[in-house]
Amino acid sequence: MSAPADVNVRWAHVGLNCRDQKVTEEFYSRWFGFSRARVVEADGSRVVFLRSGPVYLELFPTDAAPAFDTVDDGPDNPGAARHLAFQVDDVDAFLAAADGELKVTLGPLAFDEFIPGWKTVWVSDPDGLVIEVSQGYTDQSAEELRTYA
Repeated sequence: MSAPADVNVRWAHVGLNCRDQKVTEEFYSRWFGFSRARVVEADGSRVVFLRSGPVYLELFPTDAAPAFDTVDDGPDNPGAARHLAFQVDDVDAFLAAADGELKVTLGPLAFDEFIPGWKTVWVSDPDGLVIEVSQGYTDQSAEELRTYA
């Protein structure tokens, strides 16, 4: 079932819990082009919104311990995001620019058997959230998609 035609549903944001909002903000700003869009302070807590184009991240402070360790391409726990994903033109150039400053959790791996030129590496943010950085992904054609019932 889809939303009614008269309802304009669109993506809003992803909320991230982070131990140090400043460090997390610097990470997403430096590596993924986000910038501060809004700060909300209420009940002694600060929430920071970051924006990159139409994409927003909402940073919440927390002192809680991680619910689980994240490795490889992310956790397989139900109800948890496996990873966030970003596209770049060249994964190798992205990694070269990082010059070893990003923690690689998996890869880089090539997926040419699915899409020629598709390549991905997974890194983690300051709180251990896995971030996929990929090049060359394309959607399947409508004809190809019809083969999957």
